[in-house]
Amino acid sequence: MMIAHSLPSEAFGPASKMHGATYIVDAEFRRSALDENNIVIDIAIAHEVIAEVLAPLKYQNLDEMPEFRGKLTTTEFLAHYVHQKVGERLAGKFKGELKITLHESHLAWAAYEGPIGA
Repeated sequence: MMIAHSLPSEAFGPASKMHGATYIVDAEFRRSALDENNIVIDIAIAHEVIAEVLAPLKYQNLDEMPEFRGKLTTTEFLAHYVHQKVGERLAGKFKGELKITLHESHLAWAAYEGPIGA
C-alpha cells in the first residue's frame, strides 16, 4: 500500500512534512481452536476483506481524507485503523485475535493486535 501524508509534530522531525510511505501489510488471524473445516479463517475471505479495507487508502494523500483530518497518521495509527476496519467487516464471520503489521522496511514496522468479533 502506497500513501502520502505528513506528521505535523516536532516529534517526527523531517517526517512532519509531506512524504510518501510504502507498506507491506500482514494480517495474522488467531483462534484458540480450529473450526469444523480445520481452519482459523478462510484465506479467500481474509484476502477479500483486507483488499476492501486497503483499497480506499492506496495512492491517497491521507492528509486530504476527511476521516484522517487532524490526526497523526503514524504507522501505528494506520495498523490500528486497518485492524478496526477488518474487524467491522468480519463481524459475525470470525471470532478471535487479529494482528495487523505494517512494514515500511526490514528495519521499521509497527503492529496492532487485539480481539475481533467478540
